[in-house]
Amino acid sequence: MGIFGTKKETPPPHPRREPRYAVPLTADGVAGVFGGCADLNRRTLYLNNDPARQVEMLFIAGQVRNERACDYVLRPLAQNQALRESADMDAAFDLMLKGGLYSLVVQSRDRADQVIFDLIDGAVALFFPGKDQVLTLSAATEEKRSVSNPENEPDVKGARDSFVESLRTNTSLVRRRFRAPELRVEEQIVGRQSVTPVDVLYVEGIADPDLAAQVKAKVGQIDIDALLMTGNLEQYVTDESRTAFPLTAYTERPDRFCAGLAEGRVGVIVDGMPMGWLFPATLDSFFRTGQDRSTSWALAGALSVLRYVCMLITLFLPGLYAAAVLFYPQLIPVKLTLSIIAAKASVPFSTLTEVLVMLLAFEVLQEAGLRLPSSIGQTVSILGGLVVGSAAVEAKLVSPAVLVVVAIAGIAGYTAPSQDFAGALRLWRFGLTLAGGLLGLTGLALGGVALVYRLAKLETFGIAYLTPFASNAGRQKEGHTVLREPLPEVKTRPDYLNTENRRNQG
Repeated sequence: MGIFGTKKETPPPHPRREPRYAVPLTADGVAGVFGGCADLNRRTLYLNNDPARQVEMLFIAGQVRNERACDYVLRPLAQNQALRESADMDAAFDLMLKGGLYSLVVQSRDRADQVIFDLIDGAVALFFPGKDQVLTLSAATEEKRSVSNPENEPDVKGARDSFVESLRTNTSLVRRRFRAPELRVEEQIVGRQSVTPVDVLYVEGIADPDLAAQVKAKVGQIDIDALLMTGNLEQYVTDESRTAFPLTAYTERPDRFCAGLAEGRVGVIVDGMPMGWLFPATLDSFFRTGQDRSTSWALAGALSVLRYVCMLITLFLPGLYAAAVLFYPQLIPVKLTLSIIAAKASVPFSTLTEVLVMLLAFEVLQEAGLRLPSSIGQTVSILGGLVVGSAAVEAKLVSPAVLVVVAIAGIAGYTAPSQDFAGALRLWRFGLTLAGGLLGLTGLALGGVALVYRLAKLETFGIAYLTPFASNAGRQKEGHTVLREPLPEVKTRPDYLNTENRRNQG
């Protein structure tokens, strides 16, 4: 038995069949792959009303927009005089391929796999009797959520658009901001069953070619059945999976994504996911916001320092309180010590138990607020915090000082721009609190050393996770450390990214 449940067994083989569908390139063969699906439609068309010149049409309802199919296919077949009077089917095929039909994308396919995936993507397939090729015409619905304001990354002085679930819409949002033709958008297909398009984006001449090659190789090595969740990408492109800290930085803002590309990073966008990922992800990536570049250097630096201080507060404050009360009461001012002793006189639990229980209650309230509908989630969180906190103090289950300490630590954790990173801090907070409550300041110090040691061992694509505090073989991060310099003075890109062109302004 392992810590993750049942004993691990050797998994069965995961064979890949090529070609995936060994069926004849006919309308019956392709239709048989879908096994009589209700949304697969088939129609027989006669050129010039001649039954001897018939064409079989296949399409999937819901994937094809009816108006486009009528305008792109049916109308030209009925009204195009050249098509109606073509000498034979080969001539009609060539005429349709070269402009007889009105679709912008017309392709000749000679494999059943290609036709099947074109149908799934929203194409209309035309089968000609006796012909070993099939015409597919794009008539996709392109139904998608409209571009809206970013919900999770608000910015006072930034743009008001965010990524959506459509891959091509997202790449167009990037193109509109990054108009240089050096922007490369290279696509791979991931997921044997989901067949999900994944685009890797980078700027040729800026991004490190080795970094781009590593990201593309990592994406290409993902061999799973379905790429449907963010974890299916995040946990497969990194070398270290057994850590609470995120090794991939994501954003829903196209402007922040483009800023990362201009900096020399490599981006990944997945069809069906309203966000983009930037590699490599370092510690400072999770403490920066898009607004840092929109404000003065002094304010941006002060806010950056505040975030790092809050990180230390949310990690160490509960453990420091438990250690001070249990082992070093002389560290606390006398009046505060007397107040704590008076409040704890009628509390039946130890200080460590109080702190751990309140931290757990804080997490429960937060999880309840996230999982409930938005209309009542915030109300439940606020009322639950107020009622549970005040009732616990009045019932003498916890002391007021513990409630204040836990509240400060919890609120400080919310200053981290990345919720994934904040979640990792919350997990380590429990361990550090336990170490401080059992071993005092010695345990708290050992816990801090263990945390730094764990972070120092992490790397993302060969870059130290603790950047900008790590040297990366002597290559320091310039201009974008904890205290940001005025932007006109930041003449170069970060050295640790090993960009081909380090100069970013005159």
